Amino acid sequence: MKKKKCIAMLLAGGQGSRLGSLTKQIAKPAVSFGGKYRIIDFSLSNCATSHIDTVGVLTQYRPMMLNAYIGNGASWDLDGPDGGVFILPPYETEKGGNWYKGTADAIYRNLDFIKANDPEYVLIISGDHIYNMDYRRMLNTHTGHKADLTISVMPVPIEEASRFGIITANETKRIEKFTEKPKNPDSNLASMGIYIFSTDVLIDALERDAENPDSKHDFGMNVIPMLLGEGKRLFAHKFKGYWKDVGTIQSYYDTNMEFLDDENPAKIYKKYEKLVMTNNVQSPAKYIGESAKIENALVSNGCIVLGTVKHSILSPGCYVGKGAVVEDSILLPGAKVKDGAKVIKTIMGEGSVVETGASIGTGAEIETIGDNAKVTAKGAR
Repeated sequence: MKKKKCIAMLLAGGQGSRLGSLTKQIAKPAVSFGGKYRIIDFSLSNCATSHIDTVGVLTQYRPMMLNAYIGNGASWDLDGPDGGVFILPPYETEKGGNWYKGTADAIYRNLDFIKANDPEYVLIISGDHIYNMDYRRMLNTHTGHKADLTISVMPVPIEEASRFGIITANETKRIEKFTEKPKNPDSNLASMGIYIFSTDVLIDALERDAENPDSKHDFGMNVIPMLLGEGKRLFAHKFKGYWKDVGTIQSYYDTNMEFLDDENPAKIYKKYEKLVMTNNVQSPAKYIGESAKIENALVSNGCIVLGTVKHSILSPGCYVGKGAVVEDSILLPGAKVKDGAKVIKTIMGEGSVVETGASIGTGAEIETIGDNAKVTAKGAR
């Protein structure tokens, strides 16, 4: 196998329990986003545009949909003869097997994949962030500092800093302190969960962490503090672009809705049009009926709109019937709002249905309907 300069390990196995009913049947990275995309499209596209052609995708929770969606990586130009996308689920050995215990354990249990590719550097990323990033710039930061580990960071509002791993760095960007989700953060420089390791450092750290019975086998809680305590060369790479973690219902809803803002610099169908690739199923053109009214909305191919849609996102294959109203809502693929129904500030899961004359949502809070669920005039079922 040809030696690689850098390969990527994409953590895509999380249950995403904070997304509630949206992830009861599929893994979080496979959740639809922004009409035509799925969340994992952004990380895979970043790898492709950064010329990182070997990507290990670590799956775990309900992987069937995600595995089928990724396929051989051709949709992201990641199916070249010297690389490709490789699905890496948990597996049994002669000593038994179990689920990944943490982010570090997931990579540790796939060290054979890393060693087989023999890269100089390993990029570790997540499959549940919305962003556009050229990882080559981060790699330049890493090699320029002769770093053991480089962490991509960005400033966040200080009131939100306790949700992240918080970094303190000196004037040379060398990391002096790292605290995972501190109650009283002393900095607003947050880790984005994007790491570049020199391979020998990564292998040694993971092998030692695996032998520690007191470790939770997590990069933020264990591996990074360990390396920092040993005086390893850890540096921060400051990212200045758009990045959002869509791990909660509120952040998922808000981030989708930002793409309906005319002034938003992260608008997918302008800025990201040529940068985000997808394995979106081919659909016929959308149909807008004679009596339809559409205002400030994303309407994907395969949709049929006969009613009113305002400030909403319709994923491929959605249906809005005659006299139906959809406002401030997100309809995931195949969702149907039948004649006379009303949907307000609601995220409808894939294949879900709001039956004729039924309604959901008041606009006060975000409502959600799980995949293939139905809402009748008598309530959800």
